[in-house]
Amino acid sequence: MSYYLGMAPPIIKVRDVAFPRFQVPDLDLMQNFLEAFGMHVSERTEDVLYMRGTSSAHHIHVTHKGDTNFLGLAFFASRQDLDVLSDAIGVPVEVNNEPGGGFVVHLNDPDGRIVDVIAEMKEVAPIATKEHAPVNTADARVRVDVLQRVPLGPSQVKRFGHSAIKTTSLKTTAAWYHDTLGLLASDDTYLEDPEAPFGRFMRCDRGDEGADHHSLLILETGEVKLGHCAWEVADFDDLMAGREALTAFGARHYWGVGRHILGGQVFDYWKDPFNFTVEHWTDTDLLTASVAPASHSVFEGINQWGPNPPDDLDF
Repeated sequence: MSYYLGMAPPIIKVRDVAFPRFQVPDLDLMQNFLEAFGMHVSERTEDVLYMRGTSSAHHIHVTHKGDTNFLGLAFFASRQDLDVLSDAIGVPVEVNNEPGGGFVVHLNDPDGRIVDVIAEMKEVAPIATKEHAPVNTADARVRVDVLQRVPLGPSQVKRFGHSAIKTTSLKTTAAWYHDTLGLLASDDTYLEDPEAPFGRFMRCDRGDEGADHHSLLILETGEVKLGHCAWEVADFDDLMAGREALTAFGARHYWGVGRHILGGQVFDYWKDPFNFTVEHWTDTDLLTASVAPASHSVFEGINQWGPNPPDDLDF
C-alpha cells in the first residue's frame, strides 16, 4: 500500500518534532497572541522571537521578522545521529548559533522548506502545570468532598506536537521524510483509490515506546503551503479554559471543539494574527513502531464528534 515500505532503512530516526519556524512583520503582535495562546517568552532578539511551553524544551515556536511566511520545521535527534546524517548526505554538523544552542544539521525538504535536525539543545526549568481535582465519571466517582475548580487563563501549552504541510507530490515528500528522518506511515487517506492516497499521517519511530500518532501530516493539494501547526495542552479542561482567554484576546476561532478519527485527539483550531492556522490538542493516540499503516476513505469522516470543518477549510 505504501510508496516506500520495503525500501532501504532510513538514514536516521528522529526522536520528536521540535518547533516550527515562521516569519512575520510584527513580533509584538505575534508575542501577544502566543501569550494568549498559552506560551511564554524564552528569548527575544531584535529580529527573532523564541517562545516556550511548560516542558523543558528551550523553545517550541520561532518567529523571524520579515514578510509573512512559513519557513519550516525542526526535529530532535541524538548527537550521534547528526554525524550519521552528515556523513550520508554531505551536509556539515554545525554549532547551533541560535538561543538554546546545541548542534544542528540544516536541510531542505523536496519543497524547499527549512528542516533543521537538532541535538543537545539547552533545556530550561519546566513550568509547573496548574492542576485541578480528579474528574468523576459514571464508573469512577473518585472526587469526594473536593470541589472542582478549573484554573482559568490561557491554556497551558506544553510542547509542539505536529504540523500539516501541503505539497505537490505526496510520494516524493513522504518518501523524503521517511528516508531521511525515519518517519513512519500511520494512516493514509484517499478519495477513490486506496493505492492513490492524497494524505499521509506520519509519526516518529520510537521502537517499542509509544509515539504521537502523527508528527507530520502531508497533503497533496497542488500547492506548497502550511496547513496548520499544533501544540499539546494540559488536558481537556485546560483546552476549554484556553478558549475563553483567546476569545477575550479577540482571536479568530476557526474549528472545534471536536475529536478527530485519525489521531484520536481532542482539537480546537484558531487563526493567529497573520492567518496561520494553529491548534490546541490533547489526548492523542500513541503508537509503537510495530503498528502497520492503514488506509481510509476521506468520506469516512474527519471527526468522531464535534462540528463539521469550516467551508474554507485550510487544514
